[in-house]
Amino acid sequence: MPYLLAFAAGAMLYVVIEELIPETAEGKHSNLGTIGFALGFALMMVLDVVMREPR
Repeated sequence: MPYLLAFAAGAMLYVVIEELIPETAEGKHSNLGTIGFALGFALMMVLDVVMREPR
């Protein structure tokens, strides 16, 4: 179940970036904005885990 929920969340992020932010779909390299967003989001998640204070 968690894997299905993670897939659904990823699909929703993709749809939001592709459809609701029109600037990312313009030009020849339309996937560059989506890939950049995904990489930035992944970096943000990694930094959140790494920089968390120890308990």
